[in-house]
Amino acid sequence: MGDTNNTANNSGHSGLMSYAARSENSRGRRYAEAAASYRSEYQRDRDRVVHSAAFRRLEYKTQVFVNHEGDLYRTRLTHSIEVAQIARSVARALRLNEDLTETIALAHDLGHTPFGHAGQEALNRCMRDYGGFEHNLQSLRVVDELEQRYAEFDGLNLTFESREGILKHCALSKAKDLGDIGERFLARQQPSLEAQIANLADEIAYNNHDVDDGLRAGLLTLDQLEQTALFRYHCEAVRRQYAQLDPRRLVYETIRRMINQLVSDLIETSAAAIAAVGPVDIEAVRGQPKPLIGFSDSVLAQHRELKLFLADGLYRHYHVQRMARKAQEVVRQLFEVYLDDPKLLPHQAKDHAVALKNVMGDVGLARGIADYIAGMTDRYALLEHERLFNPRSRG
Repeated sequence: MGDTNNTANNSGHSGLMSYAARSENSRGRRYAEAAASYRSEYQRDRDRVVHSAAFRRLEYKTQVFVNHEGDLYRTRLTHSIEVAQIARSVARALRLNEDLTETIALAHDLGHTPFGHAGQEALNRCMRDYGGFEHNLQSLRVVDELEQRYAEFDGLNLTFESREGILKHCALSKAKDLGDIGERFLARQQPSLEAQIANLADEIAYNNHDVDDGLRAGLLTLDQLEQTALFRYHCEAVRRQYAQLDPRRLVYETIRRMINQLVSDLIETSAAAIAAVGPVDIEAVRGQPKPLIGFSDSVLAQHRELKLFLADGLYRHYHVQRMARKAQEVVRQLFEVYLDDPKLLPHQAKDHAVALKNVMGDVGLARGIADYIAGMTDRYALLEHERLFNPRSRG
């Protein structure tokens, strides 16, 4: 469903490239709605994401560190905002749809579990016999079904293009059950350029900001980071220009320059790739054999080197691993106790799980429990675990 009367309200809409996503050409929503009076369809999607309960809960879901470890580390909320800022900048430079890009960026982590990737891995193991768990699919499930805000439908009823961008990867076995959203995986097509931008903005944000959080936590050192080409190049340049700069400003300035290099390279390389292909519209973008948004080979190599360094030096650091192990035990024990006795679930969560069980049997019950746990914040999961397993807790 398009919004042909309100295209002027989409910032920069009149200057969009022919292959950009346009709200008046949207493939529509799952449930028909009247057009908004003063917003484009993608603006409306963005606003629905921002006002959702799942988005608010991201404030207390972590990236690497558990929420109670400190107030200055990234959460899923601050990360999503940072991704949106980077994605908007790239979209504007390439004259693509900023509102759609922002919507996808803000919504991409709505389905993430408490305790970051550790929580996801634990919940996926718990769900091994019931279809598995993947946060990307869960984000789509949140906007399609789990948000309960509107009188006439479940979910947020986002446009096809926003939902397509949220689901950035999917196994073929899962895609068959997702209808129109799964078709591109089966046909091996690409998503919109806006979705491609949000995907890479996510990588830029978490790589560079995990550097900041890792240094702040004392788990990484400047000497270690200077083993990577990207960090070393910019850190040395900052030192040459500002010889007396204090360590914190040195880090901030280095990271700022790293992000600027990655974003600039992404814009320039993508612009050249798009120009070489010359797509006439968004369907021509979808038909490409590979994404058109990407880094140059040299910058991609530096970006990957930093990513591998963080995987080994930060994510596998014994402090992070210890917290991850404890977090996984919390998730596992919660899942098992709920599955063994669903009456322990709060009323709304129990009703949801039982309703799914009535349709899908034990698989439905497990999925309902996974929905409940995935929606928890770090601190709520810890509190719920305390209530259920500490005899001194009043429950």
